[in-house]
Amino acid sequence: MKMEIVDTENLKKEIELEVKPKEEQVNQINKLAQENTNEIMNLNLENLEEKRNILKTIDTFAMETMQNSAQKNSLLQTTIGNLSKEGEEGSVVSNSLADLHREIKDLDPSLINFEEGSFLQKIINPIRRYFEKYEKADGVIKDILDSLEKGKNTLKNDNTTLDIEEEALRELTKKLNNELELGIAMDEKISAQIEQAKLDGIEEEKLKFVTEEILFPLRQRIMDMQQMVVVNHQGIVAMEVVKRNNKELIRGVDRAKTVTVTALRTAVMVASALYNQKIVLRKIDMLNETTSNIISSTGRMLKEQGVAVQKQATESTVNPEALKQAFQDAISALEDISTFKQEALPKMNETVKQFKELAETGEKEIARLTSAQNEEE
Repeated sequence: MKMEIVDTENLKKEIELEVKPKEEQVNQINKLAQENTNEIMNLNLENLEEKRNILKTIDTFAMETMQNSAQKNSLLQTTIGNLSKEGEEGSVVSNSLADLHREIKDLDPSLINFEEGSFLQKIINPIRRYFEKYEKADGVIKDILDSLEKGKNTLKNDNTTLDIEEEALRELTKKLNNELELGIAMDEKISAQIEQAKLDGIEEEKLKFVTEEILFPLRQRIMDMQQMVVVNHQGIVAMEVVKRNNKELIRGVDRAKTVTVTALRTAVMVASALYNQKIVLRKIDMLNETTSNIISSTGRMLKEQGVAVQKQATESTVNPEALKQAFQDAISALEDISTFKQEALPKMNETVKQFKELAETGEKEIARLTSAQNEEE
């Protein structure tokens, strides 16, 4: 069974666009970034409590979201690994589909010889033998379909689980992107204010503190956040691929239960009908042969009887009147024979044409049905 080919690159772009901060959020983030930057640049180095609070804020910045994302990705790796096995070789659905394929292939009517040629086939009706084989397999097919239905329900439940997990990871990624946007904005504004402070002659110690203790760890956190966002994207893409493949398997199960099995049963019925039609055609041929033999025998008998009448009429022991009467009878008989033949010939010709048309129509119908069966397979 062919799975849907997922365009992961486009899927990644869609996810990135979805979790990216909206314009209104970006404006709020820039405003907050400016406030934080001003607070940092106005820091009083002599105030230890103020320094401690700012450093703690930088150290804990986005850590909760990143830790939650890491835990979610770890759980999802296990979840996706287990769920994706449902579509692999050896799974319930995969094995059931393979079993169904073998059963249906074994029952393909086009591979069965319905010709009554051998001595054994003359004793055992081939269509009856085929139907016995079909009836035995029908129970097996039913069990396989039940197994496929259970596998289909399992896949549906798996997709429900994945939907919930994916939604949670998307929300975490949106939050992480907002925090990343804030970190980048703060980095840009702090860097700009540091350059301006150098020009304004701000004390070197304060610039060093802001650069080394605030800007440096902030950029490290930004890099970590960027990597986590990419990891989250990969997790969402992985779940989407598994879900879509599960949906393809579910559709495959539905097709196997409806189209494939229905086609098999239709083929079995058509095979039976064609076999019965073949028997009828054979009987028609036998009837035509018998009719032809009767007509031929009747004509031969009339011819022989006419010759006998003529021979007796020539014998000398016959009375002239009897001879005359016999002669007239013979002529009348010949005329009757001629009349019979003249009248019978058109009718016989019409009958031959009708039987020929019937035979051609039957052959066309058989060819059409055979072609339709091959297309369905």
